[in-house]
Amino acid sequence: MKTRQEALDYGLSFPNTYQEAPFHDPNWQLIRVKDSKKVFLWTYERNGFINLNVKVSPAWRDFWRDAFPSVIPGWHQNKDNWNTIILDGSIPDDAIKNMISDSYDLVTYNPTRLIYEAVKRIPKGCVATYAQVAELAGNKKMCRAVGNALHKNPNPDEIPCYRVVNAKGELSGAFAFGGADEQANRLRADGIEVIDGRVDLDKYGIRIVDDVIYTKTTVEPLT
Repeated sequence: MKTRQEALDYGLSFPNTYQEAPFHDPNWQLIRVKDSKKVFLWTYERNGFINLNVKVSPAWRDFWRDAFPSVIPGWHQNKDNWNTIILDGSIPDDAIKNMISDSYDLVTYNPTRLIYEAVKRIPKGCVATYAQVAELAGNKKMCRAVGNALHKNPNPDEIPCYRVVNAKGELSGAFAFGGADEQANRLRADGIEVIDGRVDLDKYGIRIVDDVIYTKTTVEPLT
């Protein structure tokens, strides 16, 4: 990858992105994420080469700088959070694409969105615990965030948060679903038995192996 257009085309291949020249200067072309308008890829010519500025996590920042002399601390940006990639032909395309992809992931990371996507994966007829939803969302430690996100569920018809129970199989309080029996009624409509405000996790709970969902009694992944 040596040209600006190659970099821009790759940046635009990610979902919900668009190109912009915010400084009314054609030398500065960048790629933003539509919803947040955050930039994850800056492109500009400097010293005869196209340069790319990409966001980087502290864990990878120095790795890339040490791996390639043409990856330097972010020019004109926070050097703790940004790297500059000089397209002088010395960096393999896959490495450049990995750095751009990581930058996109960093600016689009949204724990709440990941939680909602995880809840959507719970099949009808099954329940998951808060800890399992956190695991499916990519971070086993954010159980509290799962609870907060579900209480603010913007679309209950699409995000079936009533399928989430605590580690004992107990249902949430009435306030979470707008009525004392609402969660139980929705679970029963799914074919799940609720006894004394509790679901049998051995019967209806899921298990997760390598991010694949199974029931407790099957060896085949659920669809």
